[in-house]
Amino acid sequence: MTSQESAPNLTVQAEDPLEGLLLEDKSQFKTCSQIGFYRRQKLLHPDQSPYLAQLDTLKTENGIATLNIIHQRTKVPLQLQVIAVEGNIVRLKIKELSPLKPRYEVPDVLVKEPTTEREPAETDIKVQPDKSEDVFGLWKEKFGDFVDIKAHGPSSVGLDFTLHGFENVYGLPEHADIHCLKDTGENEAYRLYNLDVYGYCVYDKMGTYGSVPLLLAHKPSYTCGIFWLNASETLVEIHSKAALQSHLQSNSPDIRKQKAVPKMDIRWMSESGIVDVFLLLGPMPQNVFNQYAQLTGTQILPPLFSLGYHQCRWNYEDEADVEAVDSGFDEHNIPYDVFWLDIEHTDGKRYFTWDPDRFPDPVKMQNKLREKRRKLVVISDPHIKVDPNYTLYAEANERGYFVKDREMQNFEGSCWPGVSSYIDFTNPAAREWYSSQFSLDKYKNATDILFVWNDMNEPSVFDAPEMTMPKDAVHHQGWEHRDLHNLYGFYQQMSTSDGLIQRSGGKERPFVLTRSFFAGSQRYGAVWTGDNKAEWKYLKISVPMLLSLSVTGIAFCGADVGGFVGDPDPELLVRWYQAGSFQPFFRGHAMQGTKRREPWLFGEENTLLIRKAIKERYTLLPYWYLLFYRAYRTAELVMRPLWVEFSKYQDAFALESQYMLGNALLVAPVLDPGVKSIDVLFPGTGEYWYDFRTYTLVKGPHRQKVAVTLEEIPVFQRGGSIIPMRTAVGKSTAWMGSSPYELHVALDRKGLAVGELYVDDGYSLQYLHEHMYSHRRFTFSKNVLRSSSADKEGRYTVDCILEKVYIIGLKKSPSKVTAHCSGGKKTMEFTYNNQLCLLSLENLSLQVCADWEIHIA
Repeated sequence: MTSQESAPNLTVQAEDPLEGLLLEDKSQFKTCSQIGFYRRQKLLHPDQSPYLAQLDTLKTENGIATLNIIHQRTKVPLQLQVIAVEGNIVRLKIKELSPLKPRYEVPDVLVKEPTTEREPAETDIKVQPDKSEDVFGLWKEKFGDFVDIKAHGPSSVGLDFTLHGFENVYGLPEHADIHCLKDTGENEAYRLYNLDVYGYCVYDKMGTYGSVPLLLAHKPSYTCGIFWLNASETLVEIHSKAALQSHLQSNSPDIRKQKAVPKMDIRWMSESGIVDVFLLLGPMPQNVFNQYAQLTGTQILPPLFSLGYHQCRWNYEDEADVEAVDSGFDEHNIPYDVFWLDIEHTDGKRYFTWDPDRFPDPVKMQNKLREKRRKLVVISDPHIKVDPNYTLYAEANERGYFVKDREMQNFEGSCWPGVSSYIDFTNPAAREWYSSQFSLDKYKNATDILFVWNDMNEPSVFDAPEMTMPKDAVHHQGWEHRDLHNLYGFYQQMSTSDGLIQRSGGKERPFVLTRSFFAGSQRYGAVWTGDNKAEWKYLKISVPMLLSLSVTGIAFCGADVGGFVGDPDPELLVRWYQAGSFQPFFRGHAMQGTKRREPWLFGEENTLLIRKAIKERYTLLPYWYLLFYRAYRTAELVMRPLWVEFSKYQDAFALESQYMLGNALLVAPVLDPGVKSIDVLFPGTGEYWYDFRTYTLVKGPHRQKVAVTLEEIPVFQRGGSIIPMRTAVGKSTAWMGSSPYELHVALDRKGLAVGELYVDDGYSLQYLHEHMYSHRRFTFSKNVLRSSSADKEGRYTVDCILEKVYIIGLKKSPSKVTAHCSGGKKTMEFTYNNQLCLLSLENLSLQVCADWEIHIA
């Protein structure tokens, strides 16, 4: 990897700047053929490598095999390391022995340096260089009127993989595309390059706001993953082929027969950096998720309020508007938890300030929300208005915390405030300084109910190539922006999250939403899919987009309910609320200039339907909270594609119109207008599925038309599961602390069921440091429902009762039901529905976090 680049080849089995922009006009963004390093990489052909492994240099020590590989013509040597990492992971690193210039190696994404495990097996390595001509953008590259000057010359790295026997691959967010990745063809690739793509095209391979360079491959017998640790612009080609393989016929052992076996050829290409790739060897989906989490961390456990409903608009006009909208939720009996303010709340789009005319008393406004037990989220973008009288700008400028241009002056570009400079979040000192800005003594008129939204952090630069920072901008320690572009938003969210934790003295959990992200962003908060449109196709594409985020570790994800751009018709809005209520991050959002769309503005009938969807979300909060706890502790997915839960059922491998929440709920949102029924797949041999609301039974595996009305979307509970819920809904999550619980016990074909409940205070970090939580396990077996501790370390106590239990699938009416707890034994009243096989128990008054048993005679 000299300045002439090399590409290893491995075979391993003020005014709106958007005004007038056509929303689906891609001309201001590059196609693959306009990217110089992609054109150069396309000259390389697999299995024709001029590189040779120098086997006499092979050394093995502490689970690491090292050898040199050398170009036969230039004699430039590279070093290859094959590292066996604990947990069934193999790491491959290829870099220069004597580089002309240091190569960027991605810091901070891995939670720790991986631990080696054992001596690795031999691996066949073939590396090949690029042929270079001026036409390929070696020293400068033009795009429109912009010129990218490459002061250090051309560079790129690449690696090819062949996945034998696989037909289905997933991951590589963020793209507005299907979940099961497509063959990219001859001159196209999935692009990982964080960009502000307003009103992005659907069913498109171009990158949008974030990048997670993780690809997963799945077949009935095996699941594996490839994690490409590189933060520069990255392209991934996927080619699906069938290879002929010979095999002996069982009835004629001397006769060989050829059969077609599928295979996937995957080529990774990055503009700079080194080859640093982790092979996640599974063998099951959950093993791969665990392996990836071992490297990049699990989803942070969010504060409970953030799992409720969020109300946002660009922009709520002033304090009176905030108060009127807040009161509107109460007047229409609709719960919500978080009010959001966009850029117009600031003084001239100077972050950490308030508009003195629109928001003259922000503390009073926040205290009114506090009285309702609600929170406020405000926006904080990475661009800082160039204004010497603006304290934030003056301090950052004096300390040298801005990104520089090629002349080592502060980089200046246009964004919402006008001419702006951009904080260099790659600088640890700048991150620490930015974190300190959230302290209540510095952030004037902020309170401890204020949380943060990081937007425009791709970073977005209106007057720059592809509306982002030029690649020749210079960061901390002299690294060019091209080396670390995809990390920029990751670092801002990290700094913001740390700032909110510091604000509380290390006692409370942060909530930070970011638009731009990278691998590991799950450790710092939530992500959403950006500037979608109020059209049915954007509702439909939100499901595969969120599934792709979920399988790459980002569990806390959502799409703007109703569509950010444009005005949804009432049916679309209702359907989007119903879908959003069953997605991890649940926020209504709308663009400046669109019609107001608070949930009660579409007539009483639609208000009723939206209220019903939001309230159902709140009744399910105990289950949501449990799923996020499982995501934090064990890397289990919250929102799961069916192939994850039913890994051998091939009909589920490419299905993306329905999904699982945890292992217990099957969700089939209505994604098209005017439909009277939708096709639902009920997977799993011998599985029982119960309508979540009517308790009717469907047996799997089975596909059938399910009738739908505008009332609700189909949701089914899996037999064998127990789901904890609340019996009543409050104005917000904080109003529900003492609300009683109920359990929905859905029996499988053997009459068994299991489930869990996780409870803590919902906001502090005491669960982490002081074991202040309660984790319960519920089991139903031999007609006994039991509650026991699932984690003996938990020390949290909660004075909440279990009021109701519904046992679904009980085949005959009991003669007697008794409850056994520390207070003794008592006989319980019950009702039984013969048609539904449903046993209903009410007025139980059992402590939900205590040991008890319910016996059914």
